Amino acid sequence: MDGRSGERSGRTQAERLAGEIAEAIVTGALAPGSRLDEQALAERYGVSRTPVREALRQLGTSGLVEVRPRRGAVVAQVTAEQLAELFVAMAEIEATCARLAAQSMSPLERRRLDALHDSMADLARAGDPAAYAQANTAFHGAVYAGAHNTVLADFALSLRRRLQPYREAQFRVAGRLARSHDEHGVVAAAILAGRAEEAHAAMLRHVTLVESSVEGLLARATGEAGGA
Repeated sequence: MDGRSGERSGRTQAERLAGEIAEAIVTGALAPGSRLDEQALAERYGVSRTPVREALRQLGTSGLVEVRPRRGAVVAQVTAEQLAELFVAMAEIEATCARLAAQSMSPLERRRLDALHDSMADLARAGDPAAYAQANTAFHGAVYAGAHNTVLADFALSLRRRLQPYREAQFRVAGRLARSHDEHGVVAAAILAGRAEEAHAAMLRHVTLVESSVEGLLARATGEAGGA
């Protein structure tokens, strides 16, 4: 992909590279404990070492990679229990944001959320995981902002950064884009109608289903690695 197309996508080369490395980690292509050599990764992805270094730094903030001074980076050992705890926290915080958004969103914010959801239908039908993931971040970000609580929004964004690689990887599971869009529809409908408790329940269910999708992806990756 050239620089112009990268600018149009709104993502830097390092961000795109971080996504590709993250997918390799989540799907088991890069095993926990594996050393992440900058030069080897640069050659693998056809880039210079500078975006590789920045991508590894980004993945370090998400917890997928451990960056060790003078020793380089390795794939982090993330246990199933740690991942489950992160998803429980994410589900509760996002559900609270959805409940508050149903109560607090302005008419303009509601129209924007509705438009975001509508625009994602085409991406789901097209089967474009990368574009859908970007729009998905915007959708959830609109819910955080609509809660009108900066403390909650900051918590949600921090957790989202840690779980983002997993949330994006699950969009490559067959049928997941369409299901995600349907789940968003239930969340959006409740928020737009001002039904706070329904919005809370719908978002809680949505994030729980995301976790289930990620667990299935990881289980398949583990099974394939074990059978290799």
